[in-house]
Amino acid sequence: MSRGLFGGALQRRELLLLALGFAALLAVGAVSVFLVERSVSYGRQVARTLETKGEIVRALSLAQDAETGQRGYLLTNDDRYLRPYEVAVENSGARLQRLRELIDPDGPQGPRFRELLEQLDIKLGELAQTIALQRQGRTEEVKAVVDTERGRNAMLAIRRIVRVMSDHEDQQFAERSEAAIASSRLLLAAVAIGLVGAAALAIGAQLLVRRQFRELAEAQKALAEANTGLEAAVAERTADLTAANEEIQRFAYIVSHDLRAPLVNVMGFTSELDAARKVLKDQIDRLDEEESQRVTSEARVAIEEDLPEAISFIRTSTAKMDRLINAILNLSRQGRRQIRPEQVPVEELVKSIADTIYQQTQAADAEIEVQPGLPPLVSDRLSIEQIFQNLIENAVKYLDRSRPGRISVSGRRVGAMVEYAVADNGRGIDAKDHERVFELFRRAGAQDQPGEGLGLAFVRANVRKLGGVIRLTSEPGQGSTFHLTFPAVLRPAQESPAA
Repeated sequence: MSRGLFGGALQRRELLLLALGFAALLAVGAVSVFLVERSVSYGRQVARTLETKGEIVRALSLAQDAETGQRGYLLTNDDRYLRPYEVAVENSGARLQRLRELIDPDGPQGPRFRELLEQLDIKLGELAQTIALQRQGRTEEVKAVVDTERGRNAMLAIRRIVRVMSDHEDQQFAERSEAAIASSRLLLAAVAIGLVGAAALAIGAQLLVRRQFRELAEAQKALAEANTGLEAAVAERTADLTAANEEIQRFAYIVSHDLRAPLVNVMGFTSELDAARKVLKDQIDRLDEEESQRVTSEARVAIEEDLPEAISFIRTSTAKMDRLINAILNLSRQGRRQIRPEQVPVEELVKSIADTIYQQTQAADAEIEVQPGLPPLVSDRLSIEQIFQNLIENAVKYLDRSRPGRISVSGRRVGAMVEYAVADNGRGIDAKDHERVFELFRRAGAQDQPGEGLGLAFVRANVRKLGGVIRLTSEPGQGSTFHLTFPAVLRPAQESPAA
């Protein structure tokens, strides 16, 4: 009787340990999900900081471009030189509105932004006044306005404010990046602790099982044949635990030596967590075969449903964060890449891109038409290829499936510039979203295609890096056309007078 009671106590202790193991795995899953979400939040903050700094720098560029156009006009009295001024004035409203949305009016950047707006008003007012006087032929009055140095002082103030605001955003970027790294390290530590704890509990349960088998062998000699099978099962489980321990040691080495890639480690630990779950499930299945009613339905639901669901959520969240961080890193690397001008046969390059995505166009019931005579460029070949590939793939992705797709690439030489157009008969884009589609992590229309909202942001960054301009004309249901303008010959080492 006492042996039966002792065996029952062992069974209860074993189940308690298994339950604790399941609880520990669930806790690790919950903590991991929380930390992943927090890391994603930090990633969004980092992205917002980068966008804010970009908009601050663009505010200075607007003033510089406007001043460049004014100077060219005053020197030549030729309206063509006013184009940079007109574009800057035209874009200033949207750009400053976006910066207003990004900046907290009650934060430290609020007063600086208001001062920046005031100085921009002064500068643009001075530019508009001199241009108006020049058009009336009142050159002496133009000189008098310039001699007041009102515009010069405003420009100096704008540069100072932009520098202070940029420094603040750099500090914010550093702090938020450090917080994201710290969160990732906590996530790795939580997963590692959970795995080690689960392994310890599994070993404890295994030791209790072995002890129970020895007690049963001494009490009931008739079960010797069954004990032989049980000992084989114990040996098999021991081998599994040994392999699991070796995997845990390898992951511990990764945690201590490879913190520069925390998300990769998280995914690895998640796989190991799934493997440990499968080991525990195998043990439960064998226990059910050997002795029924030893595993509760709650424990089986936890190992077969709750844990897989938690693991799936961890993987989804880390994959999303990985794409976000990789996108930011890719954008940063694009800005540091060396530009290498060379002769680029654009027509041949575009045809090669069309051939590469032939299967995609066939699947979409579409065709790509490359107009003959596309003018060549002297520019950075890789950047030009990335620009056209992004635009053409985007056109294929967002075609209207209710009609055959048609994508056309055309171009012409205009003086020292070359103009290209990538047109499609797809869904089209609403006018209010024409600027939005070029912004980081912003997408327009129905979100039924995969993507992070970075393709057109990369395109615009590359176009600007090559001294070009990109604009969009589109109407919903009528298709879209992206217009590209590049210097026919890129001279990256040569700076403009406005710099």
